[in-house]
Amino acid sequence: MKEDLLLRSKWTFRAEGRKAVFVKKAYEGAAHVLMKALLWALYLPEYPGLMIEVSIGDRYRPDLVQMDPTGTPQFWGELGRVGSRKIHGLIRRYRRTHFAFGKWHTDLAPLASIIEKAVGTAAARNAPVDLISFPKESAERFIGSDGEIRIHWNDLDWMRIDGRPGRSPRTPQQKTRPGRRKDGRQSRSTNRR
Repeated sequence: MKEDLLLRSKWTFRAEGRKAVFVKKAYEGAAHVLMKALLWALYLPEYPGLMIEVSIGDRYRPDLVQMDPTGTPQFWGELGRVGSRKIHGLIRRYRRTHFAFGKWHTDLAPLASIIEKAVGTAAARNAPVDLISFPKESAERFIGSDGEIRIHWNDLDWMRIDGRPGRSPRTPQQKTRPGRRKDGRQSRSTNRR
């Protein structure tokens, strides 16, 4: 990890023509803050209204969130350690919310099992759940010296668990962006929110 990043308590990153400030709290590790920034950059094209660490009136505070016009989370990003009870509660309570769970250089299979159980018990779930493993050299690979984040789906190990009716429950670790074909064009079968 870039040494100068480790020492800072406030980091400014850019992606997709936008800029965001990420504050490292005393109890947070540098990897957690970097994952927030990377997930922000990864989902910014699909969710341009992403907010960082904003209270939404729920027991839990998402690391990243975008609200829909009714005040319900449309996208919710959780990074690092997340307990099974929290996962089950969120997936059951927010059936129309696209979730993304990010881990730092971790095998996704154990988390996938927990999420598949939660999705299986959530009746009428209408949104996917993405699991992402960020490589340990993420700072060096994806963040330029100017703070610009350049990250793409084919740089990551990830999977999508889809509880929507008529969908395959698990899409194995892929190397293309969700909803896009390998040639980068939009897939016709993608259910857009």
